[in-house]
Amino acid sequence: MTRLLAWVVTNLDAFIGLVLALTVSVLGLTNAVDQEVVNSAILLVLGLLAQAMLRDRLRRRTTEREVRQVISDTRDRLTDLVPQMQEITGPEGALNRAREAIDSVSMVRVLHGSEVGQALADARRHTDQWSFKGGTGTFLRAVTLPDCLEHARRRNATLTVAIEIIDPTDEEVCERYARFRRSLDPDAPGEPWTVDRTRKESYATVLAACWHLQRSGLLTVDVRLSAQMTTFRYDLSSSCVVITQENPQTPALRIDRGEVYYNRFNIELDYSRRQSRRVPIEAAAQVKLDDEPSVEQVRRLFAALGLTLPRSFGDREVADIIGKAVQARNPYS
Repeated sequence: MTRLLAWVVTNLDAFIGLVLALTVSVLGLTNAVDQEVVNSAILLVLGLLAQAMLRDRLRRRTTEREVRQVISDTRDRLTDLVPQMQEITGPEGALNRAREAIDSVSMVRVLHGSEVGQALADARRHTDQWSFKGGTGTFLRAVTLPDCLEHARRRNATLTVAIEIIDPTDEEVCERYARFRRSLDPDAPGEPWTVDRTRKESYATVLAACWHLQRSGLLTVDVRLSAQMTTFRYDLSSSCVVITQENPQTPALRIDRGEVYYNRFNIELDYSRRQSRRVPIEAAAQVKLDDEPSVEQVRRLFAALGLTLPRSFGDREVADIIGKAVQARNPYS
């Protein structure tokens, strides 16, 4: 009802004309009024119709003028905004500067959970070099080294690996590392971290490097032994550097090649290796290692490398080193 009343008020002249036309038509048909009255009423209705048409045209012209004015004002406003937009979106504009700022902030990516393993897997797939610095290199010999070699073999490409781990002949650093690992998870199941285990893990990494070196003409290995332990692990490939810690739940950092800190970490790892004791890996050629090296072969290998085994290491301990080197298992699977 409200809408009907609003329409009647808006179109009052047309409504009056409609009512008048209907009324006169009914009266004319019933001969209730004189014909002259009917004629006069018709003229009145036509007059109202003409007035409505004129009003409609006037409104239309007014609307057209208003639309033209809005378009003109909009065009002028856009013309004024073009220089400002160029300042924002141009090559030296604020938008580009903001993007560069965001890129500089995001040059270091934080990885969580499965992202860490995926980043390392992607890095191994196409790299021709790998630099590692860490504790005993357990993950390196179990996953990184064999996987990188497999991808290099498929591409028929060479692979250069640089390894820096703690010195298994240095009892002091091995004790510090074992104490550190026990502090991370003192109730962890499996073999506890002791000085002997730490030594065996490092010896196993050296043995694994020599074992793979004898089986691949594509591999070049540089092994360094450090008297200093680190709580971080650095894995640097051709595409990125990934920095992790022993606890797999701890977020990792990834820096892609081309970023300034990739080069900085490359330099850091290089200088760290220079300050560590080099293993004369070329001497490993003096001892032929079988697919499953014997205890005697391993003893002669470490003697050739200048890495004398502790007197407390009997055949059982040496066999344990062989198992960790040749049949290494992913510690995080």
